[in-house]
Amino acid sequence: MRLIEPLGLLEGEAAEEAVAHGLALPLLGGPLAFTLARLIDAEATRLVRADDIPARFAPERARLIAKTPPWAGLPTDRPAVMGILNITPDSFSDGGQHCDPASAIAAGLAMAEAGAAIIDIGGESTRPGADRVTPEDEQRRVLPVIRALAARGVLISVDTRHAATMAAALDAGAAIINDVSGLAFDPAARALVAARGCPVVLMHMRGTPATMKSHATYGDVAREVVAELGERLAEAEAAGIARAMIALDPGFGFAKEGAQNLTLMRRLTLFANFGCPLLIGVSRKRLVGLASGEVAANRRAPGSIAAGLYALGHGAFIIRAHDVAETVQAVRVWRSLSGSEKMA
Repeated sequence: MRLIEPLGLLEGEAAEEAVAHGLALPLLGGPLAFTLARLIDAEATRLVRADDIPARFAPERARLIAKTPPWAGLPTDRPAVMGILNITPDSFSDGGQHCDPASAIAAGLAMAEAGAAIIDIGGESTRPGADRVTPEDEQRRVLPVIRALAARGVLISVDTRHAATMAAALDAGAAIINDVSGLAFDPAARALVAARGCPVVLMHMRGTPATMKSHATYGDVAREVVAELGERLAEAEAAGIARAMIALDPGFGFAKEGAQNLTLMRRLTLFANFGCPLLIGVSRKRLVGLASGEVAANRRAPGSIAAGLYALGHGAFIIRAHDVAETVQAVRVWRSLSGSEKMA
């Protein structure tokens, strides 16, 4: 697989000026730009200036610099926060908090009021070793909440692997499908998403939540995850799902252990090769615990925000977060300081 890894990143006015003077190339149309590029193919890996990328990498270069079109109605040149609403008894950091529909609806409205652009609703825990939930139980948990929030104008994604739940959630008012299996778990999922024409998030995972820990063996974790997620993208397109409807998620913590997650985070710009919006879900995860030394998941909000802001500075579009108000505030400050949003 041929890849360009953008390096030497610039932001804000510095990025604009460097692009204007031919010293950098825009990353996915901006506001970031890159001055260096690591060229990766079967022959060799080498570092060049951005303006010295050779002709054989022209297709990859074109995808890297093209402006990403709006996704799910959201402009991709500014970051978005996705609020996590787990209606489960066993999610790793907030299980059991929102099992009552009234509580879940109130929490979703609060996240939207705090600035979440999307509320991601899930009825099945996908933590390592989690028990499988039937589509019927999953729908019983999520559909009343989806209906209520959609009626209030909230943009909703449904976090599910099951085609039946995808269909029911879309009928109830959800707009986005977020599938941790990359539409590979349920044989009916790709056709369903293609027929509905809805935005979809494809995440990288090996195995299932019950088995994924046994699949966390890599040579070069970043290149292998990019290649395997590229396969999910190709399968989705072959099923009739337009690339413009697809966002990608590297799947931190899913069939990735310890330092593998940190390595993958440091090389996020590799995912720009697909020209798709990038969603990052690291909120309260072990990646944050490893880097911060914080054992308790519910005490990892500061580290989660730091990781999310790092991701934004490396090409991410959506940050998936438990602590929405805090994350939204941090993103606003980051945009002002980075120059991607002018101070009032």
